[in-house]
Amino acid sequence: MTGTRSRRDGVADTGTGRGRRAGAGGPAVWSRDFALFFVARAVARLGDTMLPVALAAGLLRHGYGAGAVGLAMASTSAAFAGLVVFGGVIADRFSTRRLMIGADLVRLVTQSLAAGLFFTGHVVLWQICAIGVVGGVAAAVFQPGVASTVPRLAPDVQGANGAIRVAESAAQLAGPAAAGLLVGFASPGGVFVAHAATYAVSALCLLLLRLPPLPAGHRTAGPGLRAFRADLVEGWREFRSRTWLWGVIVIWGVYMIATWGPTVPLVATEVVEQHGPRAYGLINSALGAGTVVGGLFALRLRPRRMLRAGALALFAFFGFPVAVGAGLGVPAMAVGAAVAGAGMSFWGVMWATSVQTQVPGDVLNRIHAYDVAGSLAMMPAGQALAGPAAAALGAGHVLLVAGGVSLLVAVALLSVPAIRDLTRADGQTPAR
Repeated sequence: MTGTRSRRDGVADTGTGRGRRAGAGGPAVWSRDFALFFVARAVARLGDTMLPVALAAGLLRHGYGAGAVGLAMASTSAAFAGLVVFGGVIADRFSTRRLMIGADLVRLVTQSLAAGLFFTGHVVLWQICAIGVVGGVAAAVFQPGVASTVPRLAPDVQGANGAIRVAESAAQLAGPAAAGLLVGFASPGGVFVAHAATYAVSALCLLLLRLPPLPAGHRTAGPGLRAFRADLVEGWREFRSRTWLWGVIVIWGVYMIATWGPTVPLVATEVVEQHGPRAYGLINSALGAGTVVGGLFALRLRPRRMLRAGALALFAFFGFPVAVGAGLGVPAMAVGAAVAGAGMSFWGVMWATSVQTQVPGDVLNRIHAYDVAGSLAMMPAGQALAGPAAAALGAGHVLLVAGGVSLLVAVALLSVPAIRDLTRADGQTPAR
């Protein structure tokens, strides 16, 4: 690979400003430009968490059923998961900032169109799904650039990821509640207007953003389909060459299909049927609060082997599905959810920081895209199998198994030397 083979130090010291120090306390996180990016991510996340409420309330109000709601949501997630790898190649070939602004503007238009449909009462399912597909494509173009933007803006990459995780977790707590208020006092169309406005704010923040220049040796791809295909292949080669990277994704696929995938729908079903929707809302709030706490821990703790520390934190997830599967009371379920959220959030920061600091900047967007695609690929399968598994074994037993698998996943991560022993980059050659 031209321009990167001779400097396997990734993005640790590329002239982007990450080497700057903020006094004796260590590398700085906050700056004008990172604050703009932080606001863009937090506000956009707030809008994204409002969308499920708007779709469910709007489609049900216009005579559609739960299947239509699921189809509308799936149209976005399927387009995103199917195209994010290609978005990674595009992000490595063009200006990530311009791509992200363009993606936000596209979604501003799509959500405004959706608001118009709901305000006028002309709600046709295929049109809502088509809007969702376009939004998913835009998200696939936007997301890969996030990975390479963080290390270009913040000398302290872990601190930056922790701050963003806290903000996104807080938005996840506030978004559904805000959407519920808008539906109650206005209409589902009002939620879509608010969602569109979040993309406008994000685009404005990114427009005002000043990214440091790319390092002198940064390779720019040539034009044409053959070059695009070559970039795609090169990204896969770089991804496959790092055992710690693809090892985590393979293990995470098991986690998604056997733990997280079935946990989400079965917890919702069990809690709502046995304790009512308010209890489910409380448990969701506890999960969100836990993710905030995990993000705060990730701001403070600086383990030398980040993936090892993150894998240890994943043991905390066990109590969530087990508490629900065992039929414990709502307080125990809420505690399990909070602890699980903290562990998941801490792992997420450790993982994101490892990828952003270990991978060369020239291929970071593509590798992040492979990471996202691989992480999401098995979740729909886990969700789809949850119903048949619950019918055959009982939902409680499936949740108990999911809890057991979560422990095995954490053990598997710790059993792979390339994952367990990966040390912080800190300007060193990335481990394979």
